[in-house]
Amino acid sequence: MTVLSIIRDCLDALLHPSARYDALTRARHRAFMAPRLLGSLAAFAAFPVYLVLRGAPSAIEVAAFAWLIAPILLSWFLSRTGRYEGAHVLSSLALAGLIMAIAATTGGIESFAAIWLVVVPLEAALSASRRVAAFASVLALSCAALLILLSQFGWLPSGELSGTGRSMMMAFGVASATLYAAGLAFGAESLARTSVTLLSREEERYRLLARNMSDVISRHQRNGAVQFISPAAEAMLGMPAAQLLGHGLFDRVHVADRPAYLTALSDAARGDVRSVEFRLRRDPIGSERGQIDFIWVEMRCRPLDQDQRQNPYNDVAADLEVVAVMRDVTDRKLSEQALDQARSAAEAADAAKTRFLATMSHELRTPLNAIIGFSEMIAQEQALMLAASQRKEYAELINASGQHLLSVVNGILDMSKMESGNFEIASEPFAPRAALMHCCNLLALKARESGIDLITDAPQDLPVMTGDPRAFKQIVLNLVANAVKFTERGGQVTVSASASASQLTLRISDTGVGIAPDDLKRIGAPFFQCGKTYERRHEGTGLGLSIVKSLVSLHLGELTVQSKLGEGTAVTVKLPLVYTPPQAKPAASKIATLTPQRHDVQDQPALVKKSA
Repeated sequence: MTVLSIIRDCLDALLHPSARYDALTRARHRAFMAPRLLGSLAAFAAFPVYLVLRGAPSAIEVAAFAWLIAPILLSWFLSRTGRYEGAHVLSSLALAGLIMAIAATTGGIESFAAIWLVVVPLEAALSASRRVAAFASVLALSCAALLILLSQFGWLPSGELSGTGRSMMMAFGVASATLYAAGLAFGAESLARTSVTLLSREEERYRLLARNMSDVISRHQRNGAVQFISPAAEAMLGMPAAQLLGHGLFDRVHVADRPAYLTALSDAARGDVRSVEFRLRRDPIGSERGQIDFIWVEMRCRPLDQDQRQNPYNDVAADLEVVAVMRDVTDRKLSEQALDQARSAAEAADAAKTRFLATMSHELRTPLNAIIGFSEMIAQEQALMLAASQRKEYAELINASGQHLLSVVNGILDMSKMESGNFEIASEPFAPRAALMHCCNLLALKARESGIDLITDAPQDLPVMTGDPRAFKQIVLNLVANAVKFTERGGQVTVSASASASQLTLRISDTGVGIAPDDLKRIGAPFFQCGKTYERRHEGTGLGLSIVKSLVSLHLGELTVQSKLGEGTAVTVKLPLVYTPPQAKPAASKIATLTPQRHDVQDQPALVKKSA
């Protein structure tokens, strides 16, 4: 352990508690106490040697040595109170008093001690306080003026030294004052070096935080102009931080979010703490999420420290500046959107379940009531004395009701197979015109009974196509049956077909009730029916167009719908003339092969017509 470290430890033990936790304040207190304590102790140690060489001291010499206790008292004052500026003021008074006492008895302003008045403001400069330095300067000038006045009026005793002695004492005064001033200079340099070192460390610490933290710290004026922004903005927005200064950041705020952005800054400038979320345009270069034009940012802003705002010497206090911390919350927004979509899907599934139960209860109860009722009447034919014609009629009604139940169950099973990916396409060559005409002939009687004109336009030269003929007929039957069902009496249903080099185009149009725009977006979903369930005027399970959509998708075809409420609907189906089954993927299940096709159909603006 060196002598300097021992001295430093002793000085640290004398420091006031308020100065022990700040490096710069600790260095200033140490620089104040060290020269005074060491100088006083050295002077007292040299006093016996001075007595041996000098002999009996004069009164002024005794007073000068006694005055050396003042630095010790000043160090004790600083150690007990921690009042650094007050200690410097007392030190200036003590030094000026000592100089005046010596100069007054050794020639006044011409004394060798008068030069020491220059040291008084220099010593006060170490306080880093304008008020202390100004006080010390005024004090030194006042002492010099007082010595001049006293010398002019002859109120001071004349010096007893000869010319040589006076010169020696003047040389001693200049040399001692210069040495003391040099000590002050080295102390000031040491404090400056300590201050620079601490500032450099602090800057490096904040630079480390600014470069490595993901949040962006910025300083704004009330109008949103950026005065400072941390380097994290480059990673967030993909552009140099210098381009965001001024109104560069405001120009990248989404137009719809700019009022909220400026309102938050304005409220923060008035003293409130505000938090706002807005969108920022980001350059795609270096983006972690790819080509995204805008990101969501959460900004929490507050005013500058109240001490700075209320400080009358702070020039920026009137600018009402705001400090803001911005954080990229795009991932959270995407998660919220995903949750909203999942909630909407769950609500839609619950509504579909409710519609399914309501529809099935109606579709199953009606034929079952007929089957049970007419079968009971046949069982009691002897009591009811039924004729053969009545029994035949009842049997036909029971058969028709059973066939209806079978069609409902088959539709549910087919839809279930398609949803699970287990529906298989039996591809074979067939004539599409013959299948189309057969389906139209089956529905012609129903159209005539409903007072609807069913017009078929199928060229004789339609080429043979390869596909599933049963699925083709199911597509046509469902679409034509829907068109007939939802067309009022006196209306018209037109079925046309045409072929190109690679595909067959079917178009089924009607002059029926049409589909509302809101229902058109959802139509084609399983068990969905336009309008409210209790307002339906037509029977059906809501599976017809869902099956059509899935069959068209399985055939790698395309289905589109054009409809206007009250004017009719037109459904267009495009199927490839040669169906080529997709190759099975080794790691993919059947469900996975079907799901993308269903997504493609659902993404189209209007894909399916009102279901049966």
